[in-house]
Amino acid sequence: MTDRPRIAVVVFPGSNDDHDAAWALGAMGAEPALVWHQQTELPAGTGAVVLPGGFSYGDYLRAGAIASLAPVMEAVRTFAANGGPVLGICNGFQTLCEARLLPGILRPNRQLEFVCADASVRVESVDAPFMRRCTVGQELVIPVKHGEGAWYADEGTFVQLAARGRIVLRYADDVNGALGGVAGVVNDAGNVMGLMPHPEHAVDPLLGSADGGLLLAALVDAAAEHLLVPA
Repeated sequence: MTDRPRIAVVVFPGSNDDHDAAWALGAMGAEPALVWHQQTELPAGTGAVVLPGGFSYGDYLRAGAIASLAPVMEAVRTFAANGGPVLGICNGFQTLCEARLLPGILRPNRQLEFVCADASVRVESVDAPFMRRCTVGQELVIPVKHGEGAWYADEGTFVQLAARGRIVLRYADDVNGALGGVAGVVNDAGNVMGLMPHPEHAVDPLLGSADGGLLLAALVDAAAEHLLVPA
């Protein structure tokens, strides 16, 4: 037994940041559990779910499109519908959008090139549990590495999301041509978040930044809180 909240990290064929995410979550005080995409249930006692970065199913059709239909995603939908915190990182963000658990889509980068660099992102809202260790206006340095990372939505959706505080992160510099510089969004309930930057690669100052640890530590907090909610 452990008092560390269990966080499920879903593994798809082509995931390549699953173990990185698991390691970072462990460093933040969680008990990570890798979950294969063909499983139909999440581990008992799961307090949060992470969909990691990578190239699920080789990015065929569209990035995240096939992953959104994987058997495990039904369990993820149910978990989210019951208020469980779900975080999608890069390919995980793409998957959540394809699954309609988050608004918008991720399009190819404006420059039509893969981008791999440290990115400065500005905190726009701290209402969602993932952001509660941050402050509005704070700038975080978190690396990005993607070819289809330009978030886009119709104008009405964009305006409504901004008005409701559902845009939580924006790029300080235009790294990929995302509409409004959007780097991360949450759903209306605030318990599902997607972001293109990789917080799991920014948890140690020796690697250049520990800013990603703020987001992952807040996820661990949210997982612990969810486990205290009566079923």
